[in-house]
Amino acid sequence: MQAVKRILVVIDPTRKEQVALKRASLIARFIESELHLLVCENRQDYGPLLQELTEQATAEGITCDSSQSWHSGMTETINRAVVREGCGLVIKQHTPDSALRKALLTPEDWKLLRYCPAPVLMVKNSDSWIKGSVLAAIDLGSHDDQHHVLHDTIVSHAADICEMISGQLHLISAHPAPMLSSADPTFQLRESIAASYQDASGEYTDKYGVAQDCLHIDEGPADTLIPFVANKIGASVTVIGTVGRKGIAGALIGNTAEVVLDQLNSDVLVLKPDDTLSHLESLLEK
Repeated sequence: MQAVKRILVVIDPTRKEQVALKRASLIARFIESELHLLVCENRQDYGPLLQELTEQATAEGITCDSSQSWHSGMTETINRAVVREGCGLVIKQHTPDSALRKALLTPEDWKLLRYCPAPVLMVKNSDSWIKGSVLAAIDLGSHDDQHHVLHDTIVSHAADICEMISGQLHLISAHPAPMLSSADPTFQLRESIAASYQDASGEYTDKYGVAQDCLHIDEGPADTLIPFVANKIGASVTVIGTVGRKGIAGALIGNTAEVVLDQLNSDVLVLKPDDTLSHLESLLEK
């Protein structure tokens, strides 16, 4: 997170309290980054609002500028602004959709998580992060290089946030149920599966000083376990990764980050592998 030099903040002009800007200001002061405020709208001029918010941020010692634009949809508008303004992080207040609407249409916030060429912080509420818990969600059962790099990124970002807010780092990983038919004896017994995940967690618990009572390894689907633990520990922010699955597979199975978004009370920081981010950015530049 320290490498982020410019943050895109999505401003919702219909809201009195700009909680996304509040989060962005906290992060910008800590990592000494600039802010770019964006209103996604073409039916009304919100220049006066943007000027007021920009002046407030500047008065707090934060370098800040702003723009208003619209390109076919909110996600497209945000993504174009990310590339145009050179932003390394997007912060937006989460707008939940009804169950019926989600069944008929892909929620706009889900689209942003899938297609944004930068990490996205979805802000759920205005509660203070200070001295809160930060939950890093990783899959210790995935050993390929892409997942390993993504896991490192997730835990390091969570650790950066902990340092920022004087918070406590928690680590969670869900493991599968035992399968007697598995060719690998490790996955035939619940105890051996849990032990293998416990061993794999050592890389992160040792490096970041995660206490044993802050390590949460349990059986079950990740999209159920993550919200349960996050709510149990009262997490201020949950850091999670996504591979941005698309098409029929994405529609039927869903990405964990998308599924848990509405279930979490905490803010959610969603990260992607670097090669995925690069691919999305190249698509936008064409």
